[in-house]
Order: sequence, then structure tokens, then C-alpha cells
Amino acid sequence: MMEAPPFELDAVPPAAQYGERVLIVDGALDPLAELHDTLEEAGYTVLMAQDGATALRVATETAPNLILLGAAMTDLDGFEVLRRLKADPRTTAVPVIFMTDPTEAGHVEAAFEAGGVDHLNKPVRPREVLACLAVHLRGARAQSQAQAQAQARNALDAFGHASLAVHEKDGRCVWQTTLTRALMAEFFAGGHFERGRLPPEVLLWLHREALRRRAGAEPVTLTVLPQAPDPQARWGRKRLSFALHRVDPDALGEGQWLIVMRKFDDAALMDALVHRFKLSASEGELLYWMVRGKSNADIGDALSCSPRAVQEQLEQVFSKLGVTTRTAAVALATGQVPGLDAAGA
Repeated sequence: MMEAPPFELDAVPPAAQYGERVLIVDGALDPLAELHDTLEEAGYTVLMAQDGATALRVATETAPNLILLGAAMTDLDGFEVLRRLKADPRTTAVPVIFMTDPTEAGHVEAAFEAGGVDHLNKPVRPREVLACLAVHLRGARAQSQAQAQAQARNALDAFGHASLAVHEKDGRCVWQTTLTRALMAEFFAGGHFERGRLPPEVLLWLHREALRRRAGAEPVTLTVLPQAPDPQARWGRKRLSFALHRVDPDALGEGQWLIVMRKFDDAALMDALVHRFKLSASEGELLYWMVRGKSNADIGDALSCSPRAVQEQLEQVFSKLGVTTRTAAVALATGQVPGLDAAGA
């Protein structure tokens, strides 16, 4: 069994950075009093347990960030406690460092087999424990951060929002959801994103928007059309919006921003209106552009008919919807069709 490299003990031992909770479990706690005091002085919240049952209860109730576990206890031995900790979803991710007796053969191997991440020989040296804690807590934070980012990406994908994290300075992509690459290929030429960089127009918007946000200005989204738009489309059938979000540097990284993208497909939304309210295709198109804020004159110009004809057709649509005003029709449509936003949204 390979042992971890020795820790450097000449330097000042690292202190707790986030007020982490450390649970110490051993059948003989008196010899660990100095360790308890050293950890508290370093900023850790220290919890103690002298038997296995208490250790399991405290671990599930307090969610410690790390556990220092001895082998000898009055009820359960440390190896069984460790196996139960790893079998419980509430404590399975907590790193456990075993405090082993060097005179007991096989304890180190048994500790690793049960799920321990490291071991320290008794009698433990407080400064060595501090160094060991710093290493494993840093690793646990990184793993937790990666898991949280993965969950966030999956949640955004589930709601149909492609997202990516980028460095503000150069637009380099740190991570992306599965929807992002396909949308970038659809809406941008040049292969910039294939090389891990934002397209130039998006990078320019990122720089401007980041400056505006730091100055306290209201958010401004970027909207782009496909690289080869349909020449027959009225007002653009598809478009992609970009919204910038500030994220805690501890969760994402210093100098990084989260960009959330949403694709809008006019034809798909019109079709959804048709099916939801049992409209004809032309009625669905009229209702859609009214919701999007187009005037009767604008709609008439696009459809080659007079504003009066547009209004007459809209009144028929209102009747099918069971409303009498444009405002009520907009509210009903946006409330019933996912992804449909009123003008300005």
C-alpha cells in the first residue's frame, strides 16, 4: 500500500478557510485533547465522539466536512463505522482520515479498503494533522464544486437553456452544456467556438456587458440571427439570445461569467398556439405577432392586407380564446405556451 508523501511541517500550518467542521472519533479522547485545541485555534469547529453509535449519529446530524477516525471503540470498531458512513448517502462523500496504531498489523490496508482517504499514525502530531486536513478539504471542495457545476448544467439543459462559463478576458470557454455546441454551429460561422473561443460579436458584447454590470447598469441581452437566415422569413424565424450572469467566484472561478442562451423559433411557437387554442395556421401567426408586439399595420404589410382586415381576423381569434382585448389575449397566450414571451421580454 503506497503512503501519502510526508507533509512539510516547518512552515506555518494552514488554518481553516471556511469554518469547516471536523469530527474526531476515538475510544480514548483524552490523548487527543491537544489536537482538539489546535484545531479550534486554527478556526475549525471540532466535534467529538467516543463510540461508534454516537459517531454515526453526530455525522448524520451535523454533516461534518471531514472525520478523523480511530480503530478502537467500545461498541463498533472504526472500520465498521467507516463502512456504515460510506453506505449512507448523507455521509458517503465525507472524507475520512484514519488514525492508526503502527503496531497493529493490517490496520492501514483495512482503513483504505473500508473507504478511508488517508491515514495518520498514532500518536498524532497536531501540526501534521493540520497539513493533512488542508490537503483533503481542498480536494473535497473541488469535488463538490465540480458536482454542483454538473448539476447546474444538467438543470439548465433540462429547461432548454444552453449555458457556458467563459473567461472574461479572452472569451475562452471553461465548460458548456450539451445544447451549447449545436446552437453555436447553427448561428455562427467561422469555427471560433470549435476552437474554444466565443465568436467575435459575442466576445465584444461580453466585454461591454461586464463593464456595464460592474457599473450597476441594468442587464442587456444580445440577440443574433442564424448565419444563413431564411430569406422568406418574416421578421426572422429563429434567433438566439445571450444573457450574462454573475456567479460566486468560489462556485465558478475568478474572472469568469456564466452565459445562458435561449433559442427562439417563431414557427414552432406559432404551431404551439395553433394546437393549444385550436386555431388555423393564419390565426396562429396573427396571434403570435400580436403577442410579439407587432402593430396591425406591421402585420398587414407583411401579410399584404389592410390593418382593418388584420383587426377583423384578430377579433375572431379573441372569440376563440374567450377574451375581448389584446392585453387579455397576450396574457392568456404567454401563460399557456411555454417559451412564448410578450414584446420586450
